[in-house]
Amino acid sequence: MQVDKNKVVTLHYKLHREDPEGTLIEKTYGSQPLTFLYGAGNMIPEFENKLEGKEPGDDFAFSIDHENAYGEYNPEAIITVPISAFTVDGKIAKEILEEGRRIPMRDRNGNQLNGTIKEVKKEEVVMDFNHPLAGIDLFFEGEVEEVREATESEIEHGHAHGPGGVEHQ
Repeated sequence: MQVDKNKVVTLHYKLHREDPEGTLIEKTYGSQPLTFLYGAGNMIPEFENKLEGKEPGDDFAFSIDHENAYGEYNPEAIITVPISAFTVDGKIAKEILEEGRRIPMRDRNGNQLNGTIKEVKKEEVVMDFNHPLAGIDLFFEGEVEEVREATESEIEHGHAHGPGGVEHQ
């Protein structure tokens, strides 16, 4: 069976910065493989495009430029937030204010954003709301392990269920 829309794909991969000799960013070998519903919008579209038509046992190796991955690094996504925004139960939550820590936040409209703490000052915190891989060209290499038909429930929910996917009660 080939990788295509509404198929559940299981694969192992290594992700490097820029090319095969670049810094290793993450890998699934030695741990649980990546399992996802192809075409559900949960993966980088170009990642899915490069896998289309592959079958179990097929190896892959491809680059995705940053424009087609997580986009350009935007210096305007670095903002200063009053330290009071980190108040929990009337006190500043100092235990979460570590440089380099990625934390979920909400904007004025209630939209969830993830930001990385760049600097903690006395009255404010400098946050970077760029994706950690923004501005970085990516290189993936790996192997497709399994391709199966998605269930109606998986298609309806927009993600894979079971091992490597989402467990529903």
